[in-house]
Amino acid sequence: MTFTEFQSALAAHPEKNVRFAFPDGGLIAAHSHVTEVGQVRKDFMDCGGTLRSTAACVLQTWVATDEDHRLDARKLHGILQLAATHFPLGALEVEVEYEEDVVSQFPVTGAAAEGGELFFHLTTKHTDCLAKESCGVEEGCGCGPEGC
Repeated sequence: MTFTEFQSALAAHPEKNVRFAFPDGGLIAAHSHVTEVGQVRKDFMDCGGTLRSTAACVLQTWVATDEDHRLDARKLHGILQLAATHFPLGALEVEVEYEEDVVSQFPVTGAAAEGGELFFHLTTKHTDCLAKESCGVEEGCGCGPEGC
């Protein structure tokens, strides 16, 4: 889901509380905060020598002890509007950063309003070899402990 699509979902349901749903149906705590909005860019070289770049809008979530806190869509929309004045976020895909044992990032795949809540559905990220032809790795195979 792009930043623009994310913002549109928030604007369409300003009174609803924002929730983030994991692929397994679990949820980030209802009293979570979005503590950072960032444009994160990664420039890298794959194992075949090709220079690559990716960018995303990353929303860092944090769960505090104030269990009465709720983030509604209107407030998050305003926070994101302010961030958009500093970063070109419109076409970037949105990812939610969350810590549970380890810090992970989850791409947002869609939104659905149910009752008093606006759920943003998350998916998982996976590693991959981007230069399989250079490594001699067959499509669908991962690099083993020996590397590519």
